[in-house]
Amino acid sequence: MAIKSSIYKAQLSVTDMDRHVYDAFPLTIACHPSETEARMMLRIVAFAMHADPQLVFGRGISTDNEPDLWQRSLSNDIELWIDLGTPDESRIRKASGRAKQVIVYVYGDRSVAVWWTKNEATLKRFNNVRVVQISDESMQALAALASSNMSLQSMIEDGQLALSSTEHEALIEVEMTTLKA
Repeated sequence: MAIKSSIYKAQLSVTDMDRHVYDAFPLTIACHPSETEARMMLRIVAFAMHADPQLVFGRGISTDNEPDLWQRSLSNDIELWIDLGTPDESRIRKASGRAKQVIVYVYGDRSVAVWWTKNEATLKRFNNVRVVQISDESMQALAALASSNMSLQSMIEDGQLALSSTEHEALIEVEMTTLKA
């Protein structure tokens, strides 16, 4: 019998000074058995960074033809495609052709360095692709915030995100390094 996904609920309050977005989003997140809590929390961070009522989570880590998050227009065009991890260049190329904007949040300091060396030249060709690196330290801090029922506050200013939880009274500064803008 297959192990089922764990369900997490989050009330995410977003204060985005950069984009002037001030809203609250009730989120239900399914954490696949092969997904870490840190990666699941990174999906919440990505949601906060691009918060919009049209932004939704994809069907999950085991679905190849969908991103981790995406936003579609009213005419069903893909406006934003967000992937996490170190996807194959072919996946990014395909996403670049389907979406107006593609953002890849990469993590795992050692593996990202190898992945970036291998893919940098190819990725620079795509004008609509942005790659953002999240440090291992930030990923560990995000994992510490995970709980089955979360109340999270995010403050975004000058491209930096501070995420706090009332349950754990933690404040996390998510370090983001743009590898490609």
